[in-house]
Amino acid sequence: MAIDTTTQTSPEAVTAAPGIPRLSTRDKFVLFVLCAAQFMVALDFSVLNVALPDLGRDLGMSRSALQWAVTAFALPSGGFLLLFGRVGDLFGRRRLFLTGLALFGAASLLSTLAWDPASFLTGRALQGLGAAAIVPTGMSLLTTIFPEGPARDRALGISGTLLSLGFTIGMVAGGTLTDAFGWRSTMALLTLFALIVLPPAPGLLPASLPHGRKATAGTPGPDRPRLDVPGAITVTTGLLSLIYALSTAADHGFGRADVIAALAAGLLLLAAFVLVESRSASPLVSLPMLRRRTVAWGNAGGLVTFSMMSTIVFVLTLYLQEILGLSAFETGLVFGFQGLLSVVAGTLAPKVIGRLGARRTLVGSLAGQGALTSALLLLGTHGWSVWLATAAVALASMCHLGAIISYGLTVTSGVPDEEQGLATGLVTSTQQVGVTIGIPLLGVLATTSGDLLTGVHTVVALDTAIVLGAAVLTGLGLRRSRA
Repeated sequence: MAIDTTTQTSPEAVTAAPGIPRLSTRDKFVLFVLCAAQFMVALDFSVLNVALPDLGRDLGMSRSALQWAVTAFALPSGGFLLLFGRVGDLFGRRRLFLTGLALFGAASLLSTLAWDPASFLTGRALQGLGAAAIVPTGMSLLTTIFPEGPARDRALGISGTLLSLGFTIGMVAGGTLTDAFGWRSTMALLTLFALIVLPPAPGLLPASLPHGRKATAGTPGPDRPRLDVPGAITVTTGLLSLIYALSTAADHGFGRADVIAALAAGLLLLAAFVLVESRSASPLVSLPMLRRRTVAWGNAGGLVTFSMMSTIVFVLTLYLQEILGLSAFETGLVFGFQGLLSVVAGTLAPKVIGRLGARRTLVGSLAGQGALTSALLLLGTHGWSVWLATAAVALASMCHLGAIISYGLTVTSGVPDEEQGLATGLVTSTQQVGVTIGIPLLGVLATTSGDLLTGVHTVVALDTAIVLGAAVLTGLGLRRSRA
């Protein structure tokens, strides 16, 4: 049944319910399947990074071509998120989630066995397409299976922890596996995850469409759901163009003709999408939903926390290896400590949200992330800087995880069940775009600066200012939403 948004309790009241509920055994298995799938996708974002040189030598890919090992995954995984989130709403989330899992597993196997660049990049693109189906439908299944309040807070807390941990573990595991078994082992790990998650999923996840229609039943007559095809085309191609431009700019700068053309096309297509949606009888994205302050400001906070933390991880990787002389394995250990504290943050975040509410937690987490990031301005060439970097990024990541969980709750709270796929599609699109834009917009300043340490300090200063500014603006925007 849809939630009546005219009388919906505010997120602050909902999340303030006392105590953290105990989950049944079945709930735990459902949560395991959904969270393990999200963890698997997060792992894919980073597990291959340190293996790229080994991959290039094995398959005969040039340094410039190696960019496509990342971009081939990023394009479909980000470009199709909104579309697949809405398709899941209309035609069945469980069905699309299972299809995405099967596609991801098969594509990971293809990437593992790749015999030339074309077969490998095909596998990566299909992995991205599978991820685009898994992420929004998995999140919308989670937010509809676990009711709004403490149960959902706890479920999203676990999911957010594993999301952050997956990216961090990927960096450590990628180097370890590549050194021991070669680059193919990183793709084999993803294949193994899919084989673990897929078999129990059909028996655990509910098979229903919105409004209680059975997934196996038809939807004849006037109530048959319709997909907004013009909206789907404009938003998907717009996101594909934008992600391509930003991904390519991260390696080659914004001066290339293809980057400029793709950036312009992406912005024009997204503007056309807004126009199409304003005139559509069955829009892909409900413009009134986008005008909700909780949706708009929650996603704005999410965009900033993802983009700015990904930038810090990038510049710290350069700093630790090129200035302090750490090995790739030692650098991975620094970020491994970050992952451990993220687990702690994932345990604490639902309790903090229960006391303060999702909105206040989001604002406070952004402020904490910005303040702790500023400590990196003290980095130098001395040996003790590695301890400062380790402590500052780990503590900032605790606040970052609090922002991840609370922005997801802020955006999805009060949204009707039949639009949860759209809401979570927006959440995950924000995540993907955030991870994509941070490095080309700020991280490039570190690589193009004549002195790397000066470039790192410049990026840290700008990063801090943006996060703290976002905390203030998000706080003001969300405060007005309660008026």
